Amino acid sequence: MAEVKRFYETFHPEHYDVYLDISRAEKKFSGKVTVVGDAQEELVKLNQKFLKITNVKVDGSEVKYDFNDKDEVINIEAGKAGSIKLTVEFNGQLTDSMMGIYPSYYKINGETKQLVGTQFETTFARQAFPCVDEPEAKATFSLAIKYDEQPGETIISNQPEEKVEDGVHYFKETVRMSSYLVAFVLGDMQKKLTKTKSGVEIGIFATKAHKAKELDFALDIAKRAIEFYEDYYETPYPLEHSYQVALPDFSAGAMENWGCVTYREAYLLLDPDNTSLDMKQVVATVITHELAHQWFGDLVTMKWWDNLWLNESFANMMEYVAVDALEPDWKIWEAFQTSEVPAALRRDATDGVQSVHVMVNDPAEIDALFDSAIVYAKGSRMLVMVRALLGDTALREGLKNYFAAHKYSNATGDDLWKALGDASGLDIGSIMHSWLEQPGYPVVNASVKDGKLTLSQKQFFIGEGKEVGRKWQIPLNANYSIAPQIMKDREVVLGDYAQLRQENSSAFRLNVGNNSDFIVKYDKKLLDDILADVDSLAPVDKLQLLQDFRLLAQAGQMSYADIVPLLPKFADSTSPIVNNALYMIASALRNFVEPESDEEMQLRKLYDMLSKKQVARLGFLAKKDESNDDNLTRPYVLSASLYAQNSNTIDKLHSLYEDNKDNLESLSADIRGVVLENEVRNFGNMGLHDKLMHDYVTTSDPSYKQDLRAAITYTKQPDLIDAIVDKFEDSQVIKPQDLRSWYRGVLANNYGQEQAWNWIRAEWSWLQDTVGGDMEFATFVTVTANIFHTKERLEQFKEFFEPKINTPGLTREIKMDIRVIEAKANLVEKEQASVIAAINKVVN
Repeated sequence: MAEVKRFYETFHPEHYDVYLDISRAEKKFSGKVTVVGDAQEELVKLNQKFLKITNVKVDGSEVKYDFNDKDEVINIEAGKAGSIKLTVEFNGQLTDSMMGIYPSYYKINGETKQLVGTQFETTFARQAFPCVDEPEAKATFSLAIKYDEQPGETIISNQPEEKVEDGVHYFKETVRMSSYLVAFVLGDMQKKLTKTKSGVEIGIFATKAHKAKELDFALDIAKRAIEFYEDYYETPYPLEHSYQVALPDFSAGAMENWGCVTYREAYLLLDPDNTSLDMKQVVATVITHELAHQWFGDLVTMKWWDNLWLNESFANMMEYVAVDALEPDWKIWEAFQTSEVPAALRRDATDGVQSVHVMVNDPAEIDALFDSAIVYAKGSRMLVMVRALLGDTALREGLKNYFAAHKYSNATGDDLWKALGDASGLDIGSIMHSWLEQPGYPVVNASVKDGKLTLSQKQFFIGEGKEVGRKWQIPLNANYSIAPQIMKDREVVLGDYAQLRQENSSAFRLNVGNNSDFIVKYDKKLLDDILADVDSLAPVDKLQLLQDFRLLAQAGQMSYADIVPLLPKFADSTSPIVNNALYMIASALRNFVEPESDEEMQLRKLYDMLSKKQVARLGFLAKKDESNDDNLTRPYVLSASLYAQNSNTIDKLHSLYEDNKDNLESLSADIRGVVLENEVRNFGNMGLHDKLMHDYVTTSDPSYKQDLRAAITYTKQPDLIDAIVDKFEDSQVIKPQDLRSWYRGVLANNYGQEQAWNWIRAEWSWLQDTVGGDMEFATFVTVTANIFHTKERLEQFKEFFEPKINTPGLTREIKMDIRVIEAKANLVEKEQASVIAAINKVVN
């Protein structure tokens, strides 16, 4: 592919004066931007998209120009190189795509109102004002904004407001920053403010549809996170304020705009009196992720989008480092093991996956890089490996030096490795290149060959995969000291197994702690030795065993039929991460049985066997002073018991519903989701559907809204499924940002799958028009492939998506997802009989 010329090659901006006049009533704006900079050529290029350019001047004189949306460009005949001042006047439209400058709608007392906010990452600042919209083109920005202001309204931006004159709000000049980090939000907002020890003003902003107390949790976490990062990085937060803003409509989870961070409401606001610990952990990690970016991404920014991982992988690791420091009782690294790790391992095992570091030139392809399982989850796992190798002292020293060398500028991955290498004395770059520059990960085979304990590495694939001889430098984290710290070779012989086993007090294991990005396949001798004393393993090591079993089974390197009889060994664990791994395997078994068949009834018996003792131990409601582990385990076992159709569980959950039906929002958030699911599954009717949908539309509690969405889609009744699908395109009921979750819920429901699949095929053009500019658009393809697992659905998937394979941003996704469904369908066909037989043997 031909390389696309970057606009920074024609012009280096130094400072922008941006004036915008926004009319919410007419959904349009006009503006003028004056930019001082250094022209590298006589023909200067600025980015613009969907703007109408009405006048261009260079050093005060009108010049020739042309512009178009295809190339997202204004070509300006500057007539000279060197220092120049460009002035561009323009008009634009507020969008409904949640990109650029856009309205964000909410209701209060039945009246629809709006905030206006911005989303400029990756390449959407150009939809707001002409600029060199590339990360390397750092400059300072002075914003002046006028809008159809009503009494009591607020406008905030990256920097504090300096003055208001004639209705124009002038903001202080920013520090040097990339265009995609510029942000502002305006409208009728409430706020809560505090200050850090170093004097940084922390603010939480939200619509007045929310209760004031919903801002408290975020205010506390944000304040302590900024203080933590200033200490950890040994680098001051460089701005006067750090504002966190909840937007009712927001395409991503959150966005790290410098000093003016924007969030989905569900990821910033919560009721401190009734939100599950699980949801508190999610909100805390989202906030600490975005605030990690204020240094890693904002202060020092990737030079180009191919180093996107440098921003995201690091922030993804640091969110856990920060929350672990702020709330050590939460054991947040366990959440890392149940969220980031499985996401990365599943995605990265499919042939054709991108590497963490991947080249990209065309702006149209940039959004396709935001593969969360790779750039966020796998990338953060790489950095967890780095942290384990370096230790925190060297890591912090390296980061401090990295920030000092590159602040207000740009960097590449090699700049980071140099800083960390200098601080630690380790050639960390050569180790990490093997992980970042090539896709996939290894399976290490551990076996006893001719009496010798032998390790070998090979790329791991689920489904068809082309072996091309990739090799990794693997931190083994073995429990036998004879094993090398880093395995660089394809095969390593450790020595006489009988002697080694005698010298060591426990079975041989690799990747202890599950912090390195590989999986292990033990031969029968080694595995039997581990399983003989499995109860002595730490929870994370039990999780790792189950995780590796599942992946090996998905790849056909181990049989699910052999795993089924092992599951009861793990069923009584009090650890939520062990239960998470256990029920991920149990969930995979559903692919092997037909809905409502005799075989599914046997599977339900297995679920009942696994969950019964735990339900009896834990009960249905949280007990006073119970452990976090019990609190987090309860939803897993209640959900399993509900799938098992345990009559006692169904009755108890129904009683809880009846006791709280007049105020469902007040039901304990820890079990509210499963109570609602039970009601919809087993007692559903149109009256209940209408009641829950009404609550969904009217509640301002984001976590209650999520519980309702998940529950409503469990219905078995065709008329109710039709009623749900009929609302997919009604933004007054289901916002476009939430549509994927609704679609996935109905598609995953055996009783609704056909309707959901028919809808996406019939309404693809509408979907593309509505969310096609969103970096998450491709995930509609992903969630479909993650659910389909039959040959029939595979053929339908191919028939529909293969003609779209050349759509920018979808090519890799469609090719990979065909492989994903193929692997599952082939496995079901191959193993169905043996898996069903194994289930029957365990339960009868």
